[in-house]
Amino acid sequence: MSLTLHVDAERWRAHQDEVLARHPDLVPVAKGVNGYGLGIATLMEAASKLAASGVEITAVGTAAEAEQAKDHYSGRLLVLTPYLVGEDVRDLPDRVIRTVASVEALEALTGRRAVVDLKTSMRRFGLEKSEIPNLAAALESDQTRVEGFSVHMPLDRITGGHDYVREASDWVEALTAAGIPVPTLFVSHLSPAEISTLAKRHPGTTVRPRIGTELWLGDRGALQARGTIHSVQKVSKGDRFGYRQHKARKDGYLLTVSGGTAHGVGMENPKNFGRGPSGLVNRAKFIRRTALALLNRTMSPFSWQGRTLWFAEPPHMQVSVLFVPADVTPPKLGDELPAEVSPVMTHVDRVVFD
Repeated sequence: MSLTLHVDAERWRAHQDEVLARHPDLVPVAKGVNGYGLGIATLMEAASKLAASGVEITAVGTAAEAEQAKDHYSGRLLVLTPYLVGEDVRDLPDRVIRTVASVEALEALTGRRAVVDLKTSMRRFGLEKSEIPNLAAALESDQTRVEGFSVHMPLDRITGGHDYVREASDWVEALTAAGIPVPTLFVSHLSPAEISTLAKRHPGTTVRPRIGTELWLGDRGALQARGTIHSVQKVSKGDRFGYRQHKARKDGYLLTVSGGTAHGVGMENPKNFGRGPSGLVNRAKFIRRTALALLNRTMSPFSWQGRTLWFAEPPHMQVSVLFVPADVTPPKLGDELPAEVSPVMTHVDRVVFD
């Protein structure tokens, strides 16, 4: 009995082919502890199948993920998190490329493959333009093995504001002006049209988009999480149940289903962190959810017969307890309930390709 991610294999792979058609120089990104909900090994096997179409490099988030991935993928692996000076370099094969965000980190990785990350309006990490002279000096060493440069752009666009293609182009121009060739520029969050414009401005540079979410999760209809029913118990209004011994508000059924806090069920992605929900409708929904939660009324991600079910009480570690009204025929032991969850925040027990 488990929380299972069912994948429509044919539809899922067809979507990857569509993304590859739009981005022929694609670099798949397979990262995260749960590998976008599908697992690192699964994504590496999928990336290997894209090799026939010219995909010969795949990105992972960390060096630890590269250690997991190397046994499931024979191509080059690009580690996206920059190496910090003094960090354990790990015993990784030569085909693993490390990202660096400073000249000092590049020099500390002498003899190893590297991609130099360039600071953008994301203001996260990366080389500053003021460091270009030092970079040029470091690249004179025969032991330096820089395989390209990278820029990471914001997801949201400011209407009538910043030109992200111009920002990336400025970096290429600044580097080439200093005598540093840019044969490959890895980019994140640029559209096909923006990539085409950038490539036309710099015909000597191959622009390679790193894509994860769109590639693996872009067709959400190909993926469905389902929890297995462990028990179905009839309750009458006033019956006490659960850890907190709440009273049933009315007659119905308590369902115990696979999927709890250990799986990420009941967790919420803080998309609007720092500024609250935007728009009157979203704010009204947020206020309503908050008020209901104070009354121990929280909607679950599970549904039955097209009807979203309420949590009977907060989810447990491995399972959730749901309430079904008496006028609805409940599921049977062993049935699976669909769950609308975020794959990147969910740790399923197994992935099944249907």
